[in-house]
Amino acid sequence: MLSVYGWAALRGPQGLQALMERRREIRRLEEHNAQFAHENELRRERLKRLQDSPSEQEMEIRKQLKLLRPGETTFILPDAPKPENPE
Repeated sequence: MLSVYGWAALRGPQGLQALMERRREIRRLEEHNAQFAHENELRRERLKRLQDSPSEQEMEIRKQLKLLRPGETTFILPDAPKPENPE
């Protein structure tokens, strides 16, 4: 009887399969969390550069407002074709 109960506990809806699925979900969420933490760190570094460097500030303002200095030329290149992912 004990072995039947053990078998039912391991194979039931709260059994090993559910435990393994939860662990996979936790691993996936931890990877996403690490990716977001890395992106946040890159953005913090960029903000620090913008705060500390007037030339970085000027470049960012000119890029966002599409401003040019007299005598400068802007080249607009077409977007590269995106590869198709057969997933």
